[in-house]
Amino acid sequence: MNLIDAIVQGILLGGLYAIFAAGLSLMFGVMRLVNLAHGAFAVLAAYGVLVIVRVALVSPLIALLVVAPAMALLGYGIQRLILQKTLGESPLPSLLVTFGLSIMIENILLMTMSADQQRLSLGALDTASIELLGGIRIGVFPLITFLFAIVALGTLSWVTARTQYGRLVRAVSDDPDTVALSGANPKRIYGYATAIAFGLVAFAGVAAGIQTSFSPTSGSLLLIFAFEAVIIGGLGSIWGTFAGAIILGIAQTVGAAIAPAQQVLIGHIVFLIFLAFLPHGLTGRKVKI
Repeated sequence: MNLIDAIVQGILLGGLYAIFAAGLSLMFGVMRLVNLAHGAFAVLAAYGVLVIVRVALVSPLIALLVVAPAMALLGYGIQRLILQKTLGESPLPSLLVTFGLSIMIENILLMTMSADQQRLSLGALDTASIELLGGIRIGVFPLITFLFAIVALGTLSWVTARTQYGRLVRAVSDDPDTVALSGANPKRIYGYATAIAFGLVAFAGVAAGIQTSFSPTSGSLLLIFAFEAVIIGGLGSIWGTFAGAIILGIAQTVGAAIAPAQQVLIGHIVFLIFLAFLPHGLTGRKVKI
C-alpha cells in the first residue's frame, strides 16, 4: 500500500511540475528558445506574492491574481526588448542572455529579501486532506494544483490546435518569414507566447511556495525539474510534457519511499534513462535546434 500511496503522491507532484514545464515547452516550441531563467522567474513570482501578502494582508491566492498578470506583462516586455534580439540560427545568445537574467534575479532577491527560507501559507488548506480507499490521503491543495494543471494544459492545447492564434503559433514556429509575408507579426506572436509562459510560471512558483519553502536560490532546481519533464515528454509537446512531469513526480516519490534521502537523485536517474534510450522523449518528435 505504501507503493500505491507513493504513486498517487507522485501523480499529484507531477501536476506541479507540469505547470512549471509547460511554459518552458511552449517557449521552445514557438521560438526554439531554452529559457534558463525559467526557475528564477518562478521564484520572483513567489516573492512578489509574499510581499503583497505581507503588505496587504491578503491570501496568497488573491495576491496571485495581481502577480500572474504582472508576470505575463513582464514576459511580453522581456521578449520584445531582450529575447527577440537573441533569436537566430545559434541557440547560444539566448542561452547566455537567459542565464544572465537568472543570475541577476537571484542576486537582486538575495540583496532585497535575504537568503532565508520563506513559505506561503493558506492556513487550514495547507494541511487539509481527503481520504481515499485503503487509507491513502491526498492533500487538497496538491489536488487543486493537479486539476489546474489539467485545465491549463488542456486550454493551451486547445488554443494552439483550434484557434487562429494557435494556427499562427504553429506556422511561425516552422517558418516565421513566410508568416510575416502573410501580414502577421511573428514578433508579436512570440511576445504573446512568452506572456503565457510567464503567467504559467507565476502560478507554478506560487504553488511550489505554498507546498514547500523557497529562497532566492531555489530557481535552479525548479529549472532542472521543468527541463527534465520537457525532455522526458518530448520537446515542444504539451501533453508529452504533462506525461513527462507525471513520470518524474512518480520517480521521485517512489524513490523517496525506497530511499528517502535519494528522492531527487532517483528522479535524475530516471531522466538519464530516458535520455539514453528515448532521446526524443515519449512523443519521439525530432526537433531541429
